[in-house]
Amino acid sequence: MAQSNITAAAAGAVKASHVRYLILFMLFIVTTVNYADRATLSIAGSAMKTELSLDPVTMGYIFSAFSWAYVLAQLPGGWLLDRFGSKKIYMWSIALWSVFTILQAGVTWMGTAAAVMSLFLLRFMVGLAESPSFPANGRIVAAWFPTNERGTASAIFNSAQYFAAVLFTPLMAWIVHAFSWHHVFTVMGIFGLALAGIWSKIIYSPKDHPMINKAELAHIEQGGGLVDMDNRKVAAASTKGKGYIKQLLSNRMLLGVYIGQYCINVITYFFLTWFPVYLVQERGMSILKAGFVASIPAVCGFIGGVVGGIISDRLIKRGFSVTWARKIPIVGGMLLSMTMILCNYVEAQWMVVGIMALAFFGKGVGALGWAVVADTAPKQIVGLSGGLFNMFGNVAGITTPIVIGYILKETGSFAGALVFVGVNALVTVISYLVIVKEIKRVELKDA
Repeated sequence: MAQSNITAAAAGAVKASHVRYLILFMLFIVTTVNYADRATLSIAGSAMKTELSLDPVTMGYIFSAFSWAYVLAQLPGGWLLDRFGSKKIYMWSIALWSVFTILQAGVTWMGTAAAVMSLFLLRFMVGLAESPSFPANGRIVAAWFPTNERGTASAIFNSAQYFAAVLFTPLMAWIVHAFSWHHVFTVMGIFGLALAGIWSKIIYSPKDHPMINKAELAHIEQGGGLVDMDNRKVAAASTKGKGYIKQLLSNRMLLGVYIGQYCINVITYFFLTWFPVYLVQERGMSILKAGFVASIPAVCGFIGGVVGGIISDRLIKRGFSVTWARKIPIVGGMLLSMTMILCNYVEAQWMVVGIMALAFFGKGVGALGWAVVADTAPKQIVGLSGGLFNMFGNVAGITTPIVIGYILKETGSFAGALVFVGVNALVTVISYLVIVKEIKRVELKDA
């Protein structure tokens, strides 16, 4: 301890570099493209639905294909990250999901049955390839950021899902309007392949990065950053993953966090899958207008995400426990998200957009699950722990599109769908207040 303090003091004499902000910027960009590629189908969906004569339930199953694979591959993806490190696995993840995105353009020359099967399979493969992405995000933040900066860092990369809608939804809608829906997949896939190459040149672990200095490394390490995460000793611990998973699943705090993340992701996947369709079918907008209108709630979600992280970190700096610094924004944000149900009682398009903007601002504020992962994941298996968390959360990507598809088929309206989504926000509140007690890092027993 004394030697560590001397090292920190010596490093403090030199102005610290800020490489961690470059790393965060890369996480933000990659996650933006990640979510844009997930949303390609929702933007192309209306035109595709008409051209291929697809009913709502079929569309629901195609929408869900991504999440079947994404959920199933979370634990293997987390294990790969702990075993081989974030840089290499994430680079291949980006490259592969981009290739499978490009291939989706080819279904335009197929018959309906073949197109449905191919789309389901290709969306499944995109989900498989993307599976390490968010566990890697959480893992990189845990390595590169001290505890009192993780809320903001996690909120920023998580807010990329909204920035994806702001930046790419209008672009993709314009591509569909001006050219054809299949060009959306080509453009996004090529962009992702270029990004994989950039990633390989910029991302390293803290102790290996050529641009970091000792002062910044000491700041991260003294603040609780897991800078040794990718060394061989820690990576070797991932081979005990089976026994460790049992310990995670028996932890009450983590189970409450998993339930909360599932319910938060119900809101996310409504936005990624059915929301543009809602604007076109229920509110009578053109696909071009819907693409631009969908970006307005996304802007508010992005702002809310950053605000939630800043609030959480400031609460810690003012002496609040990590438990309440994370819970206060989550609970408040989810209560605000429930306002989307009010859309069932208004007719004016501007009011619908305003209410959705408020709801997604709240969802952004409350989406601090990855900060909680960075706070609670055992040091030996941060990737595996993040994978388990993301697996539970993204079951919502399977259930949400299908449940909403059946609601639409039975009722012909989105009214029940909005209630379904709003109730899940309430369950998140209950889970964090009743099930999750103290938020703290889990200490593993020898497995």
